[in-house]
Amino acid sequence: MRAGNPRSRGVLLAPPQRARRPSPGLAAVVLGLLAGLPGFAEGTPVMLGNLASPVLLRGDAVTAYRDPMVLRQGGVFWMFLTLNTHDRDGTPYWQVAFSTSSDLAHWSPPEPITPRDRRLNFSSPGSIVRQGDDFVLCLQTYPTPGRGDHGDDTSRIWTMRSRDLTHWSRPTMIAFLGPGVPCDRMPRMIDPCIVGDKDTPGRWWCFCKVKQTGVSMAWSDDLVVWNPEGRVDAGENACVIVEGGEYVLVHSPANGIGMKRSKDLRTWRDLGVTTLGQPGWPWARGRLTAGFVLDAREIPGVERFLLFFHGSGPEDERTMFHTFASIGIAWSSDLGTWNWPGQTRPSP
Repeated sequence: MRAGNPRSRGVLLAPPQRARRPSPGLAAVVLGLLAGLPGFAEGTPVMLGNLASPVLLRGDAVTAYRDPMVLRQGGVFWMFLTLNTHDRDGTPYWQVAFSTSSDLAHWSPPEPITPRDRRLNFSSPGSIVRQGDDFVLCLQTYPTPGRGDHGDDTSRIWTMRSRDLTHWSRPTMIAFLGPGVPCDRMPRMIDPCIVGDKDTPGRWWCFCKVKQTGVSMAWSDDLVVWNPEGRVDAGENACVIVEGGEYVLVHSPANGIGMKRSKDLRTWRDLGVTTLGQPGWPWARGRLTAGFVLDAREIPGVERFLLFFHGSGPEDERTMFHTFASIGIAWSSDLGTWNWPGQTRPSP
């Protein structure tokens, strides 16, 4: 049968027709419908569009997931977090644990890397940096030897080392105030974060909360000897990244995620506070806090800054401090306007 023959064996072939262009009106309708579905906002990268919920790990009456910190290694997202569990009598414990995911939607059960001991209560992993072949994790102890919810005055900050992110060394205390100040003379210190100096290779900055006096800073050229230098008025759970030739400080006031920028770690511009979708999230209605930003703009399928945080709810942390805390996610192209799964409009 030849395509050019209009009649063959009694079968009439329809004459060729010119291809029709898709109706602009129909295309607009389809795109509009997709934009109204969770995860299908126009331009959303594939991996983010596949997220059905902003909740990555959901807490309950016996387990809380807090203080997320995430890095990408070997094609896998590694989330380090504070894991709260309880004895049968309700006694709470704090541990640092990790969970992994290849797609941000499905996470492995958290695996603790620190002891289950209320005299230590390792928690609040703030960052992981590379020094030679080592991954260096910073974290805190948050002792609660009594029945209190908050770490006592012996709370300190530490580092641990690993070659594979699963097997970790014994902790080493960060002498944040310098080698001349012994441990028993240090004040209460929590929520450490370490970042490389943007201008001086091999220099590191550690940010942490000393007593209740904002975020303090110290620098080191070897991650061993530290030199205190400066502070900034900010909340807790400091996270610092370098973007656009500036340091970006992500911090947590009483509620929400705040941001500040600085070129020199001395003068800071306040960029305000966001609470994302908190009004419509019962799981975060009590408090939204502990933001951590991962620059994932170079990761295919993500191509955004990722904001990880934890939310407690529906009641606030006065009654739900060790329970019903969940890890959430949002993303942004510019660190100013934020999106999340199921969102109807962006949030500044």
